[in-house]
Amino acid sequence: MTCDRVLLVDDEESFVAALGKRLNARGLRVETSLSGEDAIAKAEHHAFDVIVLDLAMPGMDGIETLKRLRERDPDLQIILLTGHGSIEKAVEATKLGAMDFLQKPASLSDLLDLIREAGVRRAVLVEKRASDQVADLIRKKGW
Repeated sequence: MTCDRVLLVDDEESFVAALGKRLNARGLRVETSLSGEDAIAKAEHHAFDVIVLDLAMPGMDGIETLKRLRERDPDLQIILLTGHGSIEKAVEATKLGAMDFLQKPASLSDLLDLIREAGVRRAVLVEKRASDQVADLIRKKGW
């Protein structure tokens, strides 16, 4: 699997714990967070391939968390997972850079498929950015 570091963000502690165990059992390295603020702090100190983010949380909601995470790392792949979704929120989240939007309860296989796809997307974006930087350096140096 291209993706192996996942951050689960949801204010429902039992949900995050159970899903984290299920994803760990499938070979992913999962960390959990119970708030948007904590997720941002963890993303500042650890590299994640994918963040699975709840939309409706007290304090900083999923949309604001998404904005802040994407400002910090535009290549970060974020999947919104919520039981309180709407078409308007899905459209807003996609415009802000969310990779996809799943309604709870989502099947584990659907979520795993999206996590795998997100890992591939992130790898492609990171590789492209590195190639662009090398090409720009070569162009600037006149090599």
